[in-house]
Amino acid sequence: MQTQKPPAAPPARTYTAVLKQSRRITPESSREEVRHLVFHAADQSFDAAIGNCIRVMAPGQFGNTFHVRVYSLMDVERGSSGTQFAICVRRCSYVDEFNGEEYKGVASNYLCDMKPDTVLQFAGPVGYPFSIPEDKSADILMLGMGTGIAPFRTLVRQIYEKIGGWQGRVRLFYGAKTPLEMLYMNDESNDLSLYFDQPTFKAFQAVSPRPALDAPAALDQALEQNAAEVWEMMRRPTTCVFVAGTANLLAVIEQAMVRLAGSGREWLSVQSALKSSGRWNEVLY
Repeated sequence: MQTQKPPAAPPARTYTAVLKQSRRITPESSREEVRHLVFHAADQSFDAAIGNCIRVMAPGQFGNTFHVRVYSLMDVERGSSGTQFAICVRRCSYVDEFNGEEYKGVASNYLCDMKPDTVLQFAGPVGYPFSIPEDKSADILMLGMGTGIAPFRTLVRQIYEKIGGWQGRVRLFYGAKTPLEMLYMNDESNDLSLYFDQPTFKAFQAVSPRPALDAPAALDQALEQNAAEVWEMMRRPTTCVFVAGTANLLAVIEQAMVRLAGSGREWLSVQSALKSSGRWNEVLY
């Protein structure tokens, strides 16, 4: 198991990739459109891994050449013809705080509207990769919200399909606004259900108590409902923790963990041990 952070990565290079597949993974009845996009980069020098991110360089606006946004990589496969990878994209919009008008998100709509064989320009990889521990008896705790589930889907597939014989507990806590937005865990795309019969795997879903008011998913409640196991896993010296989602996810996790620990000081002590031994991994955007 890796016990320290790898050296800093060199400056990200610019590459191109061809879109091979774009499929919607939320039901048509959902207000949220999220798509699973698969690309192929022919340049053999593009060396990425699960947990890395790329900077998508969408066409710019207002005189800017590019509009850059970061997306987490999943399903990274290297071959003789290059690297195939996938990203998970939610079609977004935003309201201008000055005039109150709603506008389409530049990068997300550019990606969601792409057609197969379109060329994407991007830079990367950036960030640290997610490394599965060598010890098959190690526990793995995954905490994510929204499109943050993307790298976890791939981690679970690697653990049970490529590695196999996993003895440690694998726990996924995942939050979304409604059950329809449970990516890879809904009627449209239920990939993770393939692993529900694995004796070491469990997934816990958390939805927003008030989705119409944009209230956050109750991920903290899901953690507290499983407090005994989660806290025991956090304190186990071989447990690896993976966190993925938007930046505000950390505040949700911290609040829940302080309650599980009984004090902020105890949680900071446990989290410090996880980070110092390289067992705390996060990708936030």
